[in-house]
Amino acid sequence: MRLPATAHTATPWRIHEITPDFRIEDVWALPWVDDFRGFVQMVSAGDLRHGTPAAVRGLAAIREGIGRLLGWDDAEAGVGSRVPSLRERLPADLRAATGPAFPSLPFTSLYLIDDEFAAEVANRTMHGVLHLGRVADSSGGGAQMAILVKPNGLLGRGYMAAIKPFRHAIVYPALFRAWERAWRRRRAAPEDYGVA
Repeated sequence: MRLPATAHTATPWRIHEITPDFRIEDVWALPWVDDFRGFVQMVSAGDLRHGTPAAVRGLAAIREGIGRLLGWDDAEAGVGSRVPSLRERLPADLRAATGPAFPSLPFTSLYLIDDEFAAEVANRTMHGVLHLGRVADSSGGGAQMAILVKPNGLLGRGYMAAIKPFRHAIVYPALFRAWERAWRRRRAAPEDYGVA
């Protein structure tokens, strides 16, 4: 379920200290998450090209092809090249709380603490942050996902506006359904995932 930006800003997340110059692009509730760290591990290990609905795979492939053609994702456009890593802004306690690696996605973990995880990505269009937070719902579980962005000029603003309808109507709903199915399978048979 999509949430208003205030659902993110009203919570005293540590990410607010790090990203005052980023805007909130999206906030979503993930009420079925009942093990925050396990969920972070599952998300970081994922790959949009595999195990997701055809529409998500198709849009990811199109974006990858356009990025390759236009050089949006070249190494010199990323974190540490076009933009400095947000790790440089982290206080010492967060810098020591490194999260998991992303073997298949272009994200780099920033930190993982008991109730928050953040990772960053950058290309020629924007510098972005994936933020996952543990929240309490009526059943005692739940998580929230926020996407924070700093668009790169007119190209970045135009790109973010162009992909917004696809993110909201296709990508996020399909991705969250796939995540929930994968999560329920993982919780039903934890020994298959090395988490028993």
